[in-house]
Amino acid sequence: MNPKVSQYFIKKYKPSVGPEDAEAPLYDPGLLAKLDWSKVTHMKGGVTNHAPGGGLRVRPLCKADYDRGFLQLLSQLTKVGDISREKFGERFDAMKNCPGHYYVTVIEDTDQGKIVGSATLACELKFIRGCAKRGRLEDVVVNNEYRGKQLGKLIVSTVTLLASQVGCYKMGLDCKDEMKSFYNSIGYSSEKGNDNTMIIRF
Repeated sequence: MNPKVSQYFIKKYKPSVGPEDAEAPLYDPGLLAKLDWSKVTHMKGGVTNHAPGGGLRVRPLCKADYDRGFLQLLSQLTKVGDISREKFGERFDAMKNCPGHYYVTVIEDTDQGKIVGSATLACELKFIRGCAKRGRLEDVVVNNEYRGKQLGKLIVSTVTLLASQVGCYKMGLDCKDEMKSFYNSIGYSSEKGNDNTMIIRF
């Protein structure tokens, strides 16, 4: 094999396991830095992703979050299964290799070194509305021990603003009856004829 070609394949397919790779974000964190909270009225005390509260940080998911309890947090929401570090890394890489589609966003308790909140923006490309982009809100969860700190509203509002930032014309979600009032309070409303599907338009 041509040495240049050989080096290409080594670079492309050799898994990187260094600390820098483990902390690399799933998507550009600069997108979160640009979020405009000026029209958000449902958060108390000036809480935003820029100022989430003492010891907390809002950021994109990274591979190192495997060791910060990300999967254990998801298990408070639904069945996760037995996911090895390798399988987690493979799924992370698959998402990262689809730029503009997956925005898994987390809240980290930096004092404890653990993930305490998470939500996902999944973007779907459309032909309708002039080849528009539609967002879906998925996998919203906050650690049971951190309830009452506005973290649910914080993570959902952050990802909702992010959907607008990346050009979605609307954001949708499916929720249980008992959660509808929560999403109503953030600006989502039920779709006519399907009141468990809620949307917000930008």
